[in-house]
Amino acid sequence: MSAALTHADILAQLVDLPSLPVVVMELLDSIDQDNVDISVLAKKVSYDQALTAKTLRLANSSLYGLQVKVTTIQQAITYLGFQTTRNLITAAAVTGCFAEGQCAGFDHKAFWRHSIATAACAKVLARQMRFNQDYAFTAGLLHDIGRLVLVSCFPQHYERVLAYRAAHDCFPLEAERAVLGIDHVEAGVALAEHWNFSDTMKLAIAHHHDPETPGAGFLSAIIHVADAVVHALDLAQMADGVVPPVSSVAWTALGLDEEIYLHLFRETELQYEEIAMVLLS
Repeated sequence: MSAALTHADILAQLVDLPSLPVVVMELLDSIDQDNVDISVLAKKVSYDQALTAKTLRLANSSLYGLQVKVTTIQQAITYLGFQTTRNLITAAAVTGCFAEGQCAGFDHKAFWRHSIATAACAKVLARQMRFNQDYAFTAGLLHDIGRLVLVSCFPQHYERVLAYRAAHDCFPLEAERAVLGIDHVEAGVALAEHWNFSDTMKLAIAHHHDPETPGAGFLSAIIHVADAVVHALDLAQMADGVVPPVSSVAWTALGLDEEIYLHLFRETELQYEEIAMVLLS
């Protein structure tokens, strides 16, 4: 077995990872800025036709239930607001960003199905908790992005992770640590820094497996529960979809009753189908 990877190894490889389109980087930078010229950003996005098409399909999906059909990014911003539109653009960009098939045995489509389902569930949960739904959707979509970093940067290493996992019937996190010495959470945080994600987003990615950590933030509890719910519903139809252990702290913090969860399950399934159709087509 080769030497374990370090945080520095990941950082060195990030340079070779696909960059997000420049305009998406600008959008992410704009999260905490007040004086953004939205019309300029809308115009820049519209130059990227594939990105625009995908974003508009999402905006017109039942996820938002708009009464009108939006046909431009500027219209999407008018009807959905800047923050929601920005998150849809990010979702459309990120899902098309990583090449498939470098790592034998890694199911790229199942990965995104799980991520999209978690995003849908997190959004529904956030609405229930009166928490920012856009943050929840984006964090849900990107919570496991570190796995794609590892698969893309170290495909041979990751094939061994998959083999170890099959042999030991354990969670991905345990297999990654055993084989690589580093896990997808660390890789995800490194990418989140590289891509200028907000601190809120970085915390959610960093703590979606241990939301009870002091300072982890409420969003990580939402993502943690959404991740578990989606595994339990098996929406992504993953070959080895083991339900991860659920933090009682996070579960209690959300304080939802059984009836709300049943509604949540239905809503998640409906939204998942539609978002998957748009983002994976």
